[in-house]
Amino acid sequence: MVLNKSSDTTPVKKYRWIILSLVFFATTINYLDRQVISLLKDDYLEPLFGWNESDYANIVIAFQITYALGMIGSGFMIDRIGTKLGYALSLTVWSLASIGHALAKSTFGFMMARGVLGVSEAGNFPAAIKTVAEWFPKKERALAAGIFNSGTNVGAILAPLSVPLIAVTLGWEWAFIITGAIGLIWLIFWWWLYESPQNHKKISKQELDYINSDEPDDTTASDQLAKVKWVTLLGFKQTWAFALLKFFTDPIWWFILFWLPSFLNKQYGMTKMELAFPIAVVYTMAMFGSIAGGWLSGFFINRGWPLYKARRTALLIFALCALPMLSAQWLGTYNYWYAVFIIGLAASAHQAWSANIFTTVSDMFPKRAVASVVGIGGMIGAVGGIIIARTAGLLLDHYKEMGNIEAGYYIMFIICALAYIIAWSLFSLLVPKMPKAKIE
Repeated sequence: MVLNKSSDTTPVKKYRWIILSLVFFATTINYLDRQVISLLKDDYLEPLFGWNESDYANIVIAFQITYALGMIGSGFMIDRIGTKLGYALSLTVWSLASIGHALAKSTFGFMMARGVLGVSEAGNFPAAIKTVAEWFPKKERALAAGIFNSGTNVGAILAPLSVPLIAVTLGWEWAFIITGAIGLIWLIFWWWLYESPQNHKKISKQELDYINSDEPDDTTASDQLAKVKWVTLLGFKQTWAFALLKFFTDPIWWFILFWLPSFLNKQYGMTKMELAFPIAVVYTMAMFGSIAGGWLSGFFINRGWPLYKARRTALLIFALCALPMLSAQWLGTYNYWYAVFIIGLAASAHQAWSANIFTTVSDMFPKRAVASVVGIGGMIGAVGGIIIARTAGLLLDHYKEMGNIEAGYYIMFIICALAYIIAWSLFSLLVPKMPKAKIE
């Protein structure tokens, strides 16, 4: 009996990767839930509720406003109550909110459902980045962030493969109900398997020492328990450097996520079933980009590069990879696959970019402030998303009335192409060597 008990508590080698798998699945669910509405828009919701592009933009904006507000609150909450409980609360609410879309009977009803979804889904990335900061050393954090962030693409791939099929066979309401219910299953595994590394019975001393090997000044119990007011964080240029990265580039991902199905439908006349494969190609490219992008800066670090040089060089490479968006509209007139592959490259660059900018937070701040800083940056990024959604809605409605919606998409692609190089330039000016914030 004693031997069996001992066997049950034997530490598992590399337990951090089990924890990362949970974060990956949570992020997959996060993006699966938010993608459903864009796939039902043209064939179901738009004709049923009489939406135009501005109506849809307003629903997207309702999500983004509450997402922005939720970023501040969730980051602060997670730093205060801890990753385990904070992540669980966030996912519980957003799963129920996703299911609640099935009850909406009007445009306003969808705005309300999207609002609750937005404020609760905001907790995913502060909790995920805090988990990575707690469970991984700096040299592995970009790769870990790239792996879990690839869940956004898996969710975006699963959505067009499953949502239209559910809607056709069971009705559009069940698309929201089934995808929302998946999150409630994840909660069981999270509560069973997760604990902080300092308190986890399944982690070995060797792995714990490895996790803390490059950040000994941030591992004491008193340091972990010390709280940081998020208002204090606004006084650091590192906070604003991260926030600018999010402000200029988060909106590009929002635009691709919410308008790509509609773009392919309006531009090339694709039905929802025909859309599935091109969208899957875009997000498959983005998935590999997320992992490769996380690997790249770690590769530079392992070659002896300074941390700041490795991160900034990787970010510059990804910013340049977005520039071909300038030609997506033109080349797409010859064959739509040219446009699909160029958008896929941009999506891949964005995910690689995201894996690295998230890691800059744990590079520049102690672990106890990571979720709060991610929340602040996420809020600013969501504000950018609101601006891009409103801009897209007005532009596309204007050019649609003129019978030239292609021109509206062309302008949007120009914005997408240039956003990353602008963000990289501002970041480099503010924190060229990415100094560690000294928080008292």
